[in-house]
Amino acid sequence: MINENKLIALGADIKPQLIVVVDTEEEFDWSKPPDRNATSVSAMSELYRVQDIFDEYNIVPCYVIDYPVAANPSSVALLKEIFDDKRCEIGAHLHPWVNPPHCEALTFANMYPGNLPKDTEYNKLKTLKEQIEQSFGDSPHIYKAGRYGIGPNTARIMESLGFDIDVSICTGFNYEADGGPDFSQYTSHPYWFGQNQKLLEIPLSGGFIGAAGRHSKTLYDIAGHLDLFKARWILSRLSIVDRLILSPEGYTPAEHVKLTRSLLDQGLRTFTWNFHSPTVVAGTTGYTKNKRDVNAFLDSFRYYFDFFFGELNGEATTPTQLKSFLKTVQ
Repeated sequence: MINENKLIALGADIKPQLIVVVDTEEEFDWSKPPDRNATSVSAMSELYRVQDIFDEYNIVPCYVIDYPVAANPSSVALLKEIFDDKRCEIGAHLHPWVNPPHCEALTFANMYPGNLPKDTEYNKLKTLKEQIEQSFGDSPHIYKAGRYGIGPNTARIMESLGFDIDVSICTGFNYEADGGPDFSQYTSHPYWFGQNQKLLEIPLSGGFIGAAGRHSKTLYDIAGHLDLFKARWILSRLSIVDRLILSPEGYTPAEHVKLTRSLLDQGLRTFTWNFHSPTVVAGTTGYTKNKRDVNAFLDSFRYYFDFFFGELNGEATTPTQLKSFLKTVQ
């Protein structure tokens, strides 16, 4: 769990800060076992559809890229142009099953890199880091574990490889069912961690919100055992408890606003918007099955950004910029 003393709580005088993190990866069937041959990155050709929106709002996104993207000349050329123009940051995103060295068993549990033996996790992230350096001429220092799969060795490995920012935590979610980590008790506040408390965690913004207050998670868990009766849906409709994250995948603009207002009321000043790059193409993920879904997906960006920068008078930042800022105020 988090060392509560290292939580970063910014004052109400700080404008709300928005960070965009894009899981930039190959297309694969999320419901099927891992496949080392599923390395197509054809959806990258449509990435301009979100980058154009980011440019419109002066947002510098952080593309955390995995090995198939970092090793593909066409996707590298597309991203390098944006990176060289200083219109994005580049981080590392480890999908172990398609990232050399290929030495682990292909299981659902091993899709979470933090479950791998320490040497295997280290060697895979080192290989990814070196590939990104070769492709972009710059060493990544931002990390996101595939499937949010940080583990007991991840912090030490990050430190040894020169990473200083992690964006792996998905607040409010529990992935233990197939061997992943449990973030259900985590906060959306950034915090310091690692051997010398010099690594910065920037979680994906989310949590349990609603009239149930501090009892929200307990009530949500109980409702999960009553799924036959659509208990969670009923609690959501009654605004008693919702589990939301700040993502355009599976969540509506109204839910984005509701979550943001709730987290603001709780004192949060840093917000992370996150999605997967293949979702920009219909049929590549379950979130956009057709062109209408893609258009609704993209419309939700503008709806939220208008709200965040207009009504909230917020500002766009990046993981790197946020870390530099936090060092001046802590």
